[in-house]
Amino acid sequence: MLSYETLKKILFKFEPETAHNFAEFGLKFLGKCKLARNYYEKKNFVEDKLLEQELFGRIFRNPIGLAAGFDKNASMIKGMRSLGFGFTEIGTVTLVPQNGNPKPRLFRHPDEKSLQNAMGFNNLGSHKVLKNLKKVYPFYIPIGVNIGKNKNTPEEFAISDYKNLIKKLEAYADYLIINISSPNTPNLRDLQNENFISELFSMVKTLTKKPIFLKIAPDMDVEVAINLCEVAIQKGASGIIANNTTIDYSLVKNPQNFGGLSGECLKEKSSEFFEKIASKLYGKTTLISVGGISSAQDAYERIKNGASLVQLYSSLIFEGPSLAKNINLELIELLKKDGYSNISEAIGANFKK
Repeated sequence: MLSYETLKKILFKFEPETAHNFAEFGLKFLGKCKLARNYYEKKNFVEDKLLEQELFGRIFRNPIGLAAGFDKNASMIKGMRSLGFGFTEIGTVTLVPQNGNPKPRLFRHPDEKSLQNAMGFNNLGSHKVLKNLKKVYPFYIPIGVNIGKNKNTPEEFAISDYKNLIKKLEAYADYLIINISSPNTPNLRDLQNENFISELFSMVKTLTKKPIFLKIAPDMDVEVAINLCEVAIQKGASGIIANNTTIDYSLVKNPQNFGGLSGECLKEKSSEFFEKIASKLYGKTTLISVGGISSAQDAYERIKNGASLVQLYSSLIFEGPSLAKNINLELIELLKKDGYSNISEAIGANFKK
């Protein structure tokens, strides 16, 4: 079989979105082929009591999840355990189908092991996604459903989009995520304000008992971000995901002048942003960290800074399908080295000193 380094050289000859389509085809096939799926699950999926934790009524057998943006239409869920992930997040899903922004809209920065995307919530819409979720839910690993407003929905009607999405999809999600932090939908980040968040989460509480997270951008002033998170929690949010992509184009040498950056270039910014957020919110809510995570040490530092779970996406493209397995195996060793009997003891350890 080809090594991933060899396969990557082939895939990187194609446009990033074309390469992604190849990956989607492969994972869909894997989902349908039980023999192959079982082989890769045994090879990559790490189960160890050290890593296992129960959060909002679901067992997470390991803390490494796939971030939203990779599986936009819930078409690859069956293959996620084969990649070693302890949970997966699909979407972003919009109420009606959306083509997204004009191509090209996905770019690689190989020297920085980073991606830049301006996808614009391209997806098949909530009706098709619901059909796909019904085929697999409930699944062995928890499924998060990331939701966003349609591009053409005026700001004053955004609440209606989120309301209808929750009503439609909540029965087939283990948790939901409110995405108002993508830089690729015009004016979406304008919804990151106290009035909208207060109204949104007050409404959310009346619709579902499922956990609902707020995902925030790393480009906000951290004090503003903390205040918005506290408002969301007060109004019923179950947790915070920090953070989405960044529009700080100084992080790579040859950026496009649009879209959001993710991957290695975001690591330091994301880590510092998360630590500041967690210093105020750890112990008050469930925190999930995402952004620039590519190693067990990265994941462990976020965990010690208060993350119950961590997510990755871009590093999977650059490091390959054994990444989650390698991180989990190394995490076990790090936990043992520090004398922990379960990952829950390490969460927030830096704030317990």
